[in-house]
Amino acid sequence: MNIISEQPPRRRLNPGRGIGWGSAVALILTPLVAMQFTKEVNWDETDFIFATIIFGIVGGLMELAVRLSSNWYFRIGAMFAVLAGFMVVWANLAVGMIGNEDNPVNLWFVAVLFIAVAGSIISRFRSSILPWAMFLAGTLQIAIGTLAVILGTDMRGGRFTIMLSVAWFIASLLFWCARQSRNDKA
Repeated sequence: MNIISEQPPRRRLNPGRGIGWGSAVALILTPLVAMQFTKEVNWDETDFIFATIIFGIVGGLMELAVRLSSNWYFRIGAMFAVLAGFMVVWANLAVGMIGNEDNPVNLWFVAVLFIAVAGSIISRFRSSILPWAMFLAGTLQIAIGTLAVILGTDMRGGRFTIMLSVAWFIASLLFWCARQSRNDKA
């Protein structure tokens, strides 16, 4: 008697996903551990909820990038873009990139995020417009940092802003490479 059992195919575990999501959980729990040893870290429930939402969005966007394309240039470019956007949001909300979080110059960074997000949506997450959108986001971020340095608002924040723009440029270059590799295959 030969009985054939209908079992669904086994899903392969992806260690990269486990490392990514595990790192996000570890980063969220780090302040909780630090609060046990020092009074300098003082997060409340709202901080943990907000951090969980932000890390969930970042992780979800990285998962989306992996599912959208098998091209490694595209995937790594998307990761640089997502991390650059995350750093802009996190730095502005935590302490402010220029001066403190109450400095109105920090509102200008919304335009950087708008360019990156709008370019991604307009291009439908394909590599035709993405290199230009990320390049423009990086250029605007440099302009804001340079203006802050020239105006003397915050030299350290201006330099940090300019350094962070490198992530946008790397994303732009990687999206361009993804487009070129796609064109070479066609």
